Amino acid sequence: MTNTNPFAIAQQQFDEAAELLGLEPALREFLRWPQREFRVTLPVKMDDGSVQVFHGYRVQYNSSRGPTKGGLRWHPDETIDTVRALAAWMTWKTAVVNIPLGGGKGGVTCNPKELSDREKENLARAYMGAVAHILGVTKDVPAPDVYTTPQIMAWMMDEYEKIVRESHPGVITGKPIPLGGSQGRGDATARGGIYTVREAAKVLNIKTDGSTMAINGFGNAGQFAALLGEELLGLKLVAASDSRGGIYNPKGMLAKNVVDYKLKEGSLQGFPGTDAISNEELLELDVSVLFPSALEGVITKENAGRIKAKIVCELANGPTTPEADTILWKNGLFVIPDFLANAGGVTVSYFEQVQNTYNFYWDLDDVHRRLDARMTQAFHDVYDQYAGRKDIHMRQAAYMIAIARVAEACRLRGWV
Repeated sequence: MTNTNPFAIAQQQFDEAAELLGLEPALREFLRWPQREFRVTLPVKMDDGSVQVFHGYRVQYNSSRGPTKGGLRWHPDETIDTVRALAAWMTWKTAVVNIPLGGGKGGVTCNPKELSDREKENLARAYMGAVAHILGVTKDVPAPDVYTTPQIMAWMMDEYEKIVRESHPGVITGKPIPLGGSQGRGDATARGGIYTVREAAKVLNIKTDGSTMAINGFGNAGQFAALLGEELLGLKLVAASDSRGGIYNPKGMLAKNVVDYKLKEGSLQGFPGTDAISNEELLELDVSVLFPSALEGVITKENAGRIKAKIVCELANGPTTPEADTILWKNGLFVIPDFLANAGGVTVSYFEQVQNTYNFYWDLDDVHRRLDARMTQAFHDVYDQYAGRKDIHMRQAAYMIAIARVAEACRLRGWV
């Protein structure tokens, strides 16, 4: 049976790369685990006057290369193991794009769809009140993630500044632009992924203009992948899915029409001129590019043999299990691993921290140019140095580069 514990998957992926690198035992054991983790219990006043208790987490996985950085997720299925895994992946993500940060992640177990705006604000402020002492531009900087928004980040930043009684916009990234957010942050995750698809298509000699794409998960990243895939690469959207199911039209759909429909209706179901398709069926379509953009573990050893996409660009975190990775690789599919493919988000978050620190802000063209340069370099660092070998696939190549960089920092500090 496939192990779907996300932290066990993260450790297994690490172990494979550490073995290939010949990492010494003490350092290997040190890097398999978070340096620090925090659990908090949050009593929150609800609109009806009652108090509901929520459980929250913050994991600072490794700070050898700089302050930890990572999103804050609000999800009913959030667990400490999910947060640990995501903090580990964030450590490798910041290292693979070579920005001077470590990896962290946070979460609250809740269903934000059942919370009013006032209850969300109360929860955001309660969480910040509980963890403010471990956060800061030189310690750990959260950002938005699943079901958290720029508005939630604004409430958290405001609460932090109330506590420290100083202006500290850099303590949170993904903020609204009037409060120190960066231009280009909204589509950064998808845009970075599109840049890596462009580079992958070049090395694979695939013509993207007129080729097809399918998107599993039509939230922020999935919607921008549809829009930017069409705009920048000429890809044609033939299928998209969300938590309620999917739509399919082999002749293609205008990305803007699909996004507008989703934002208006709250679901893709019923989009004109399409057939219904399940998430499982979408993953197995014969398309040029597949974007897994939902949650963890959707490509497993059970369905990996039926995946037909030429390029799999993982905008979600952990969508492919280790067993599935091997199958995809042996079948000749080119996977752009999550912590490379979706690193555009943390890269522009890093840009936001830099702008906050200098109190000087870049225009949108500057952000796009710097992001393109960073993602293109990261892709070729991985592809050029390792992927020509016959004994490793792209994820292992990316892990090897990232882990080697973190391991070097740990050695230089004398930690191990």
